[in-house]
Amino acid sequence: MEKKRGFSLPAIHFRPLLIIILVVMSFVPGVIYGRVLLGSFGKAEIEERKISLQSQALILSNNLMRSAYFASGEENEGLDRSIDNFADIYNGRIVIVNKDFRIVKDTFNIAEGKINVAEEVLRCFRGENTSKYIEGKNYIIQTTPIYAGPDNKDIEGVILVTSSTEGEFNILNNTSEQMLMLEITIFAAVFGLSIIIAVMLTRPFKNLREDLQKISEGDMDQELHINQYTVTRDISDTINATYAKLRALDQSRDEFVANVSHELKTPITSIRVLADSINSMEEAPVELYQEFMKDISDEIDREAKIIDDLLSLVKLDKAADTLNTEQVDINALLEQILKRIKPIALKRNIEVTLESIRDVVAEVDETKLSLALNNLVENAVKYNNEKGWVKVVLDADHKFFYVKVSDSGVGIPEEFQDMVFERFYRVDKARSRETGGTGLGLAITKNIILRHKGIIKVTSKEGEGSTFSIRIPLKYIKEEKPNVMGKQRGEKNEKKK
Repeated sequence: MEKKRGFSLPAIHFRPLLIIILVVMSFVPGVIYGRVLLGSFGKAEIEERKISLQSQALILSNNLMRSAYFASGEENEGLDRSIDNFADIYNGRIVIVNKDFRIVKDTFNIAEGKINVAEEVLRCFRGENTSKYIEGKNYIIQTTPIYAGPDNKDIEGVILVTSSTEGEFNILNNTSEQMLMLEITIFAAVFGLSIIIAVMLTRPFKNLREDLQKISEGDMDQELHINQYTVTRDISDTINATYAKLRALDQSRDEFVANVSHELKTPITSIRVLADSINSMEEAPVELYQEFMKDISDEIDREAKIIDDLLSLVKLDKAADTLNTEQVDINALLEQILKRIKPIALKRNIEVTLESIRDVVAEVDETKLSLALNNLVENAVKYNNEKGWVKVVLDADHKFFYVKVSDSGVGIPEEFQDMVFERFYRVDKARSRETGGTGLGLAITKNIILRHKGIIKVTSKEGEGSTFSIRIPLKYIKEEKPNVMGKQRGEKNEKKK
């Protein structure tokens, strides 16, 4: 059965997208505003023309009423001239209709004497003034009644004004064309400026990509210093920290391989030397053969111990987050460990004691924790003085339990105390060889303690003994891996505070 593919957006190049966003945000609002403003200006011009026509038509209506234009029956040159001037000023046509719907005056001189029963005229005789703009044809129709007297009761006629708005629209069209040219110029300028800004804004990311490319090609010494933006600085710091850890890990691996090679070769070399010595001897006493064979057996045991410890480390590394935790009685666990160690201690007259301040039950991996604690107690015995002592103290609070392993041994110089948990590190290599130490025990112990979300530290004074202190949570909680960038930001904020 085929799995359904989830929806995913195609990859988008950031720089073109940024250019588009800059152009849209800076140019489009201006264009929209300009076009809206131009449209508003056109509407305002129409409304102003309509108001002006109404005002002039009303003045003309009053003049016609006072002169008894329809009653006299005679031509009035002054009024006719005013009507013609009115039509010329507004680039239009004025038609005067009497109450019989007959046209008595037409400034175009083409319809005088004809009947006009247009809807606007009929509505005006009913007392409804008309003032409307005919879109598409670009003219205004205006009707104004002519009353018989000042009481405005009887309507004797109607003034029908038709005014062209071509002039205004020609101005608007010219303005629109000029605006279009200006918009094209502005668009070109904005587009060019957007490209420059986009290049400047994306340059740190380009530099970051180039540096990452160098790293991907194997330049592990390359460090990132892209600090123009917070995000690029955080990315640079995160990558630098990651690669610093990788370099340290790589160096640690090289050292580990070198140490493993050396440690594994040493017993084999000793065995070869002993075997060659035996072969070169003629008629050697049996006691010497037995002594050499015992030395060879010891070297073989040492080799086996190194291999066992290496296997333990490998298993711990492979199962980094795998702990078979259960509720374990820590008091009983320590008692079992001391019971195993006491025979070794008795051979050197070393007193081993356990002080349990309170009963402790914790959620731990019993096998792994037993190995870690056993290493600490065994080391305290092996690196102790004759007739010395080893003291193990167990305590707890509401959250953690604590184990302290103290001894009266040779101690650890202060300058070496930070290094005792490193793999194959031994303060006294000669003594370690005598006691069968491989230099891996404390590394294994620390690894196990860290897996339990605990901590381990050592305090020591040379010649007076050492104390290893452990703190482990009573309840094991498996945590998710933290976000590296978020962690770094948090650390930076803490530093600022």
